[in-house]
Amino acid sequence: MNTTRRAPRASSHDRQASLISAAAALFAAKGFKGTTTKEIARAAGISEALVFKYFPTKRALYTAILAEKAPLSELLSAVEHVARKRDDHGVFTLIAGYRIRPGADPTMLRLLLFSALEGHELADMFFGKQHRVFYDYLAGYIQTRIEEGAFRKTDPLLAARAFIGMVVHHRLLHEIFEVPLHCSHQDIVATYVELFLNGLTCPATSKPRGPSRVR
Repeated sequence: MNTTRRAPRASSHDRQASLISAAAALFAAKGFKGTTTKEIARAAGISEALVFKYFPTKRALYTAILAEKAPLSELLSAVEHVARKRDDHGVFTLIAGYRIRPGADPTMLRLLLFSALEGHELADMFFGKQHRVFYDYLAGYIQTRIEEGAFRKTDPLLAARAFIGMVVHHRLLHEIFEVPLHCSHQDIVATYVELFLNGLTCPATSKPRGPSRVR
């Protein structure tokens, strides 16, 4: 009697998740033009026919990658909650801390760079879901705080871009060019947030960080 047990077949959900992961990794390593569906299928351990069964169009696959690799709804919800309290430090710390954290996956940053350089349609999809939503939100928050007298009068969109720009440049240095970190992720985030808010906050609303000395 043959008692050999067959390994359980992967579920449809597991195969789809494996396919998304394989495709994202290959696109991030080789670009979109340099990656074939055969390579994706081989990396995912499925047939090429199954690739098209799960994702009949390339756009469907790109959308799935963004949904899997960039789930930002929880982050935006947390930012909005802190923003309602007018916790400026908390708002900017949440956004920077999400991008600059131990073990952050560089896949999405590499995908953005490849898609932009190759003129790929994913560039617009990625920018809309990953960056524009935070540019727009931060610009709106900064404008509100300007009107409330907490921030200096400035272009809110440029200010939002400046902050996101610091974070993205940091990630380019350390995730793409592999420049070693010289301090902790927590200290890096705290420093960027402090530098930015020190330049944006009105002097009258600034609070000293330590006890003042009586002379």
